[in-house]
Amino acid sequence: MTTPLLTVQDLAVSFPGQSGPVRAVDGASFELNPGGRLVIAGESGSGKSLLCRSLLGIQPETATVSGKLEWKGQSLVSLSRDQWRPLRGASIAMIFQDPTAALNPLLSVGRQIIDAIRAHRRCPRDEARARAVEVLGMAGLPDPEHRLTNYPSELSGGMRQRVAIALALSAGPELIIADEATTNLDVSIQAQIVKLLRRLRLDLEVALIFVTHDLDLAAEVGGDLMVMYAGQPVEMGDVQAVLADPCHPYTRGLLRSAPTLRTTREVPLQPIPGQAPKPGSVGAGAPFRDRCPVAVEGVCALQRPGWSQAAPGHRVACHRFEKDGRAGLP
Repeated sequence: MTTPLLTVQDLAVSFPGQSGPVRAVDGASFELNPGGRLVIAGESGSGKSLLCRSLLGIQPETATVSGKLEWKGQSLVSLSRDQWRPLRGASIAMIFQDPTAALNPLLSVGRQIIDAIRAHRRCPRDEARARAVEVLGMAGLPDPEHRLTNYPSELSGGMRQRVAIALALSAGPELIIADEATTNLDVSIQAQIVKLLRRLRLDLEVALIFVTHDLDLAAEVGGDLMVMYAGQPVEMGDVQAVLADPCHPYTRGLLRSAPTLRTTREVPLQPIPGQAPKPGSVGAGAPFRDRCPVAVEGVCALQRPGWSQAAPGHRVACHRFEKDGRAGLP
């Protein structure tokens, strides 16, 4: 049996509220093995980024993380800042959505990567510089030696994101979290970045968590998929299996509402009605009930659905699926 790199069970991230703690992430559970892939998908505000930040211990100071969160069997929930520091970058690294905000505009690309390397490795500056050139080349930047002297403002958006990827690779982590790392890029550059991350995962045998609202990109990344809504996981399984046969009304709604390369004029997009609820406002019922076209009256408003087995390795948290199966889904 392979020991999981990351074990997450019933993880919750809550904030103080007037009537008690407000859970912005509630009940996330998964395991990630060495070299594994997990895609976390959902609309803005579904808790994806907050969940990922809690995996690195960089959630807001007012947030409280509870549940099980382990790295190679070591509990991370109660670590102090000093205890987190050796793990960040060296074991778990993150690529943020906006490289402009992630990179320091006042420092050269080389200075930022070299400083990151030397923060985790006791090595001479020349050795760190050689490593910086190496990771810039891994990230697909042309003439990586020259790029050391560039400042972020001198690079295009796609090149800045490649620098951010190189920065994440610099200390040799075993897990990379890409938090909406392609959102601000055009479609062609998005495809290049996804292809790059897939290649790096294989070449370096590094695990990958890929966060997105785009289910087409989720299919390109592959691996396991966790669909989140209002801070709660609602469907989980192999990404190809889930997208081929989505069993939660929300997952189906996401697929119908987003344009893809296969979208035609003959098949109009169907937006999900209404708006996602504010964090912690869904109460005890099914989180999607107010926007769901097939909500079970008197049940969805009162009870949180448990997990049902849709197929081997494919689970869905939906009262309608539990009651009627696929026949009851729109």
